[in-house]
Amino acid sequence: MRSKTSCFNGSLFRKNLSRYWPLWGLASFGGAMFPLAMLLELLHNGFRFWSPLETRQAYYTVLSYGVPVISIVYAILCAMAVWNYLYNARSVGMMHTLPVRREGLFVTNVLSGLTMMAIPYAVTGVLLVLVTMLFGGFEPVGVLVTVLGVMGESLFFFGLATFCAFIVGNVFMLPALYGLLNFIAVLTDFMVNLLAQGFCFGLNSSYSGTVEWLSPVVYLIQKISPNSTYETQWVTDRLGGQRYETSVLTSVTLENGWLIAAYAAAGAALLGLAWLLYRRRRSESAGDVVAVGWMKPVFRYGCAVYAAILGGRLLYALLWESFQNGQYFALLPMILCMIAGGAVGYYAASMLLAKTPRVFKTTWKGMLAVALGCAALCGAMKYDLFGVTRRIPAPDSVKLVNVYAAGSNYYLTPGKDDVLIEKVRTLHQTIIDDKDYIQKEAPGYGYYSDGYTASVEESAEDSGAQSTITHVRITYMLNSGLKVERGYRLYLTPDRMAREGTYDYLLDQLINSPEMRQKRIRWRDEGFQMTEAWFETWSGGGTLGSREAGLLLDAVAKDAENGDWGVYNWFLADNDADNYDLRIQFEYKLPESQFNRIHDTIRINVKEGMTETIRALKDLKLITDADLVTNRERYPWQYAAGGWDQYDQFYGQFHMSPEEYYERYSEYPAGWFGTESDELPTETENAPAVDDSHSPSMSDGAEATSFGIIGGADGPTVMVTTVA
Repeated sequence: MRSKTSCFNGSLFRKNLSRYWPLWGLASFGGAMFPLAMLLELLHNGFRFWSPLETRQAYYTVLSYGVPVISIVYAILCAMAVWNYLYNARSVGMMHTLPVRREGLFVTNVLSGLTMMAIPYAVTGVLLVLVTMLFGGFEPVGVLVTVLGVMGESLFFFGLATFCAFIVGNVFMLPALYGLLNFIAVLTDFMVNLLAQGFCFGLNSSYSGTVEWLSPVVYLIQKISPNSTYETQWVTDRLGGQRYETSVLTSVTLENGWLIAAYAAAGAALLGLAWLLYRRRRSESAGDVVAVGWMKPVFRYGCAVYAAILGGRLLYALLWESFQNGQYFALLPMILCMIAGGAVGYYAASMLLAKTPRVFKTTWKGMLAVALGCAALCGAMKYDLFGVTRRIPAPDSVKLVNVYAAGSNYYLTPGKDDVLIEKVRTLHQTIIDDKDYIQKEAPGYGYYSDGYTASVEESAEDSGAQSTITHVRITYMLNSGLKVERGYRLYLTPDRMAREGTYDYLLDQLINSPEMRQKRIRWRDEGFQMTEAWFETWSGGGTLGSREAGLLLDAVAKDAENGDWGVYNWFLADNDADNYDLRIQFEYKLPESQFNRIHDTIRINVKEGMTETIRALKDLKLITDADLVTNRERYPWQYAAGGWDQYDQFYGQFHMSPEEYYERYSEYPAGWFGTESDELPTETENAPAVDDSHSPSMSDGAEATSFGIIGGADGPTVMVTTVA
């Protein structure tokens, strides 16, 4: 009989499963808790019907945000279980003397690891299907997509863990290398930006996401998500017979689900590379930090680079940052700090590889290369040899432009907003050209940051002339999927704003143009889906329906067109004095998710002169004349000299805050906060009767229109305050 070579050993496979049953057994028990909790919750709330689309949405949510996190941890545990024999000389010698070829060992252990990964998911999945069937929510498409997604992600993460297992020769290095490779792109991106923003004017982002796809968990969570569509419908309450507006789930798809298939293919390729490494792996490498010869220089210099940037930045912060003048690094001290940090990483890696501390005599040439590299990198960033400071993307390479200024976000699309985009590019170039002036003139330029999600306008005095500091951020989304983002803290003066060609003038002309006023509220702007709208007054507020939101948005747009809203005054200190304590807010889903947010909220502060908006609010019965009290009238102490001192005196005399007094009596006592009489009344003297009758109400019976979809929204919200 001819002998056959088998690539699978059943005895070893069963031995692996029985030996490591606590691993997959505990994981299965933990997974079974989720469908059990779901069943108890449904029973507690009664036998509520669970729609199939809700089931699909739940499956896709878990697949998008839960499975990557679970798989990254569970995969390394399974890999450490099946490949642990590689890291002990006696164990690897015994395994390689068995009558099983390396092909058989590799295939059997890979199948053992994948099976151990699949068992907990299978147990959890079967129980979830049974629960959803019990409540009428079984949905086969969602189940199939979720099963394929779990299989694909499990294959990738176990393939990556197996690849790492054959690079290292020490069991403790396996999870360290695995974790590093999973997050190396995010870590490297952060480190490079951390160093670059200390040298490059306008670069203040700590993360760009340029090669985020090399960090699988982060990329999968960011890109894959359930895309749910809701329709606003009118339903009738069975008990009360009243009609009310509600959002109904109509469709659910898995956005960017093809990425799982791409990572699964990468996982299969990594298993192939792992097999090639296993064929050449020496049994004597058990116990070594790095088991592959060509990876040893990568390990040594990789540790040096990371230690130079992170350690150098830490040393600079401890030893020199308090002495620097301005925001940016001093070149020579930063070079010395990076060399010191790089030396620690370089020699630590060399000692681990050599298994001895006596490495200084034989590795000095490599350390010299590390020192020269630190000096070259700092010099290149200092003098902008990479063109980071000067970079302005060409118009034909841009997919979307986002400008943040005057407390608002503006989104511009090529082909529709070409004129505005060119104005933005001109402004950007002028800011770069005036870099020296900005850094010299802006008071405290280097010691203020952020300001991207809130308005930051500071009054200052400059030689007796009024001036202000404002933040501007310009973000270009490129056709390649990359992002170029720059942020500037600009010093503005009235003289320069009246002079053509200055960045002050260009910024004012751009932001206060009629086109940008409409961009501020996304009026008739394609690509932005309104998800929610509401209003607030001093006495309450409420949610707006589709029809109400559309009418109010049109009214604000008319006020902007008439010049009654949207003209931003850069130098007005009390720029909210003529505002009413009345706000309208619109939440939009952004057309691009690369802006580090999914939703954008626009707040309209209603003020005197906004006739169209005020008329619309009254027609919809959302406000009355009692709501039309300006901030200067309602909170006068905020706008008068010595007002806060009077505030404290008022509280001491009347034993209540001025806000509480005004809410109770609708006016302040004579003589307080600039009123005519100088006589200060007592607490109850001439106090008017309390009027509790006013209560703003929502309009009843408003019918939904096709203006926008008003429904629930998830994801982070960026509150952008628009002051006009």
